[in-house]
Amino acid sequence: MTLQDLIAEIASGIFSNKLRSGLTALGIIIGVAAVIAMLSIGNGVQNSIEQQVMASGSNLLVVIPGSSSSSIGYQARGGAGSGTSLTLADSQAIQQSVQNISALAPEVQRSYQVTATGTNTNAPVIGTVASYAAIKNITMKSGSFVNDLDNNNDARVAVLGATASTNLFNNQNPLGQSIRINGIDFTVIGLANAQGGASFNSPDNDIYIPLSTMQQFLSGTGAMHGYLSMINVQASSQQVMDSVQQQITALLLQRHNISDPNNADFSVINQQSIMQIASTVTSTFTIFLASIAAISLLVGGIGIMNMMLTIVSERTREIGLRKAIGAKNNDISRQFLFESLGLTMLGGIIGIVLGWLISFIIGKAISSISPQVTLQSVTLAFGVSVLIGVVFGYYPARQAAKLNPIDALRYE
Repeated sequence: MTLQDLIAEIASGIFSNKLRSGLTALGIIIGVAAVIAMLSIGNGVQNSIEQQVMASGSNLLVVIPGSSSSSIGYQARGGAGSGTSLTLADSQAIQQSVQNISALAPEVQRSYQVTATGTNTNAPVIGTVASYAAIKNITMKSGSFVNDLDNNNDARVAVLGATASTNLFNNQNPLGQSIRINGIDFTVIGLANAQGGASFNSPDNDIYIPLSTMQQFLSGTGAMHGYLSMINVQASSQQVMDSVQQQITALLLQRHNISDPNNADFSVINQQSIMQIASTVTSTFTIFLASIAAISLLVGGIGIMNMMLTIVSERTREIGLRKAIGAKNNDISRQFLFESLGLTMLGGIIGIVLGWLISFIIGKAISSISPQVTLQSVTLAFGVSVLIGVVFGYYPARQAAKLNPIDALRYE
């Protein structure tokens, strides 16, 4: 049998009953589309998290209250502020004693009800110092960030993130306007440029006020011995981050009178640790979702085997006739195997297009996620669909090849 004859036979077998072939291939189409969509969403989420972590500052170390086992919760932000082991005195000691630090910014973060004229929202309020803007790469769209004078005077001033400003003032200019945080009046002195990020964890939701004001009027802890949510430390270079982390750890263990590092009441984490945690979590989640989606590929493969066995049964007399006029077992086996393979390849191609379309729609519907369809995900999904065609088409093809031509010709 020539290649042209083989292709003609495959096309005839697939398209002779279009409805049955389409329904059989549907499992492959759905499976390939689901795998590609899940992998693309997972890649998009991972890239979004990595960009957000990198945008939060370069060469950044974060000291948070609590044991190292709680450090994973740093990214949750909403839980920040509940620790009681870090104070402003600790922050000042780090500033004075640790070498190779280019900037440092303590902060207290709590969520409060914030109101303006006719509007209100629940927003994270961060009490901090002037250096926080440089460390966190915050740039101003208008006005200015809180400064040392504001902290010295316990000024009731606030800087709004882009989303916080929209929630409180719609598209109006917030500068000079008054907002109430937990019942206390503040004057807006600055509007930050949008930084992006997931909506539940975006710095655009934040409102910044002087640290001293936060401790005196909102958290109610007082200045020097008030508890901090975290201390942001910027190392002078990437190469000295490990050294700075070790110095901070040793200093705080000494200040807190802790001899065993395993009993530390604080954690020092860096961007690399955060990236590794985020990558591990998102990769595991992506693989889990893709594995679930791949089950439909298995179901589709079973459907193809069932269809091919039915076709072999329907074409028993044809097989007997072909073998009687000289067709070899390999010719018969190859015909049915390639017919199965052609069906899965067609389903795989349609599934790739559908998966890309689903990813595109999700990207448009959810602005914080940018799904990325990669060559690896397409190759993986299509390769698996082809493998399924071979695996589940092999048995029906062998059954067809083993038919006795005399018995096949007698078959009714």
